[in-house]
Amino acid sequence: MFLGSGSFASQAQVNAEQVINIGRNVLAMDDYMLAIQYFNQAIKAKPYLSDPYYYRALAKLYLEDYAGTEQDCTLAIERNKFKSEAYKLRGFARQYLGKNSEALEDYNIGLEYNPRDRFFLYYKSVAQTELKEYEAADSTFSRLVRMYPRFEDAYTARARSFLMRGDTLAALDDLSKTIDLNHNQTNAWLMRADIFAARKEWEKALKALDEVVRLDPQLPDLYLNRAFIRYNADDYFGAMSDYNYAIEIDPENSAAIFNRGLLRYEVRNLAGAREDFTRVLVLSPDNFHARYNRALIALESARYKEALNDFNAIIKKYPRFYQAYYAIAQCHDHLGDRQTAVRTMYKADEIVRNYVRNPRRNPLDRPTIQAGVSNNKGEKRDEEETENDVMERFNRLVTVDNAERTDMAYNEKFRGKVQDLTLRIEPQPTYGLSFSEQTDNFSGTPLYSRAIGDLNRLNLLPTVYISNSIFAPVDSAMMNDAFRRIEVYTHSIESASPRPADYFGRGLLHAMLKNYAAAERDFTMALQKDPRFSAALFARGYVRGLKVNATAGGEKHEQETAMRFPSLSGYAEAISDLDALLKLYPDMEYAWYDKGVLFLMENDFTSALHCFGEALRINPEFGDAYYNRGFCYLKMGNKPSAEADLRKAGELGVLPSYNVLKRMK
Repeated sequence: MFLGSGSFASQAQVNAEQVINIGRNVLAMDDYMLAIQYFNQAIKAKPYLSDPYYYRALAKLYLEDYAGTEQDCTLAIERNKFKSEAYKLRGFARQYLGKNSEALEDYNIGLEYNPRDRFFLYYKSVAQTELKEYEAADSTFSRLVRMYPRFEDAYTARARSFLMRGDTLAALDDLSKTIDLNHNQTNAWLMRADIFAARKEWEKALKALDEVVRLDPQLPDLYLNRAFIRYNADDYFGAMSDYNYAIEIDPENSAAIFNRGLLRYEVRNLAGAREDFTRVLVLSPDNFHARYNRALIALESARYKEALNDFNAIIKKYPRFYQAYYAIAQCHDHLGDRQTAVRTMYKADEIVRNYVRNPRRNPLDRPTIQAGVSNNKGEKRDEEETENDVMERFNRLVTVDNAERTDMAYNEKFRGKVQDLTLRIEPQPTYGLSFSEQTDNFSGTPLYSRAIGDLNRLNLLPTVYISNSIFAPVDSAMMNDAFRRIEVYTHSIESASPRPADYFGRGLLHAMLKNYAAAERDFTMALQKDPRFSAALFARGYVRGLKVNATAGGEKHEQETAMRFPSLSGYAEAISDLDALLKLYPDMEYAWYDKGVLFLMENDFTSALHCFGEALRINPEFGDAYYNRGFCYLKMGNKPSAEADLRKAGELGVLPSYNVLKRMK
């Protein structure tokens, strides 16, 4: 169960709308599991309301529970058939479930209520494409781009529709329109790369994939595919560099390791190739392509017993793979066992003769590529392959299919951060207080401030830590424990003489559960009892800032706004708390830092720079402060200063710094 407190359940029954609002705010901050728990409470309190079912459906969609999304949307529609967004969400989930006809029905109903809604038109056109109703899809696309000529995703989706019909010229034309509208549209560049690669226009494919890598530099599969293109363009050095970098990002990427092994084999780096194939086999012991190539290297290197071990393992799995028998015969011949060599050679000949006589009755074994997906999109089925085809597959570079990423370009509105392919450049978050420990990235020591150290020395509460992980997921055990502890603090508060520490402790638990209004009330009560309670000032300033973000985030789901950090006067109260704290502890770098973040959210870059500068004066190793100051400089157009701060932040372990630097280049 979500709640361990009967008093909270009672409160939820009285304030179901408030619980829904809290859940929406939590949903806006991507904590989907906790959001679902809040919506569950609203449903228990007022099961006749449509909204909690709709928002729970949205949370389930983010968690890729498409069947659950469909069910909850149906429940929402049963309670309010005029809720058009529920039809949109249910239709989208149905598309994921392959129910395109049902999805189309939902979009048509939604368009009756909102005939100009671009997302209804957009998803409808995609559903029609999936149903191969191309004329109807063309009509919907035409209507969509006529109403919204700058809606870039419409052109990308129509390009895919053209591709499904084999019209690459029309597809490329639409992809060019997408890129003209948004040069950083990842999926458009991916589709262009696929089209040019299929045409074997390697230079054009490389140019397109270079753009994708620029936009998403930490995705190893992109380097794997670019290496394949470079290999075909005879740029072996570039291909090797891409394989190396893919493996650096993902040391267990068996496809990249396998391909690098093949390339090393081709350039006669036998030791390196053998090492790579061995690594693949450690990761995937059943990868017989890697085993076969390692065996060939052993045969070529006169390590005949090693070769025999691998070849024998292959024929044990694939007893009709005649090429392995010929190789085994060579091994025995080199080892001086001519009799076994001849017998094995005869076995291979017999397999081939039987196949020639009756291919259906005596099929050959053809191991599949397990290190990745074949680069040949039109690869023939087994029964159509020649024996040369089979051997070519054994020595073929593998790629990762881009089709799935391209197809799912239509999910951006609902999926948000979960599958956001274009990297957002965002500031690092504020720091607050928590009962959960957070350590410094490099030293592994807890984050420290004298103000919090003074509080902990009083032993009034469990140890309080500085943390910026308030957005970390909360599992059911943590939630139950938090509600139990809230109940304990509530009993203490209801006693004759509640302590400021009791309000403070309960406030921290409310903040962990994203109930910022309740947290703020508790911190305020603590400060009323002790106006110099510095930790309460810090915590209240923190949750006041988060409360403004949550309110803006909740509205974002209703009104499609691209503003991540709105300019809101609501931060004034949070800044006031931090100012009061800095009068008590002027050397608290986290208070200066949080003030800087709040000014940054209000686009007051000058004040933000001053605050981050003060934080760095106190703590010159404060990586997040360097990152955010670099972000400020970037917003102000001061690229040299931005690069200097971002590089320093990267040195101090703030990983997004490197992504931003790559994007700046």
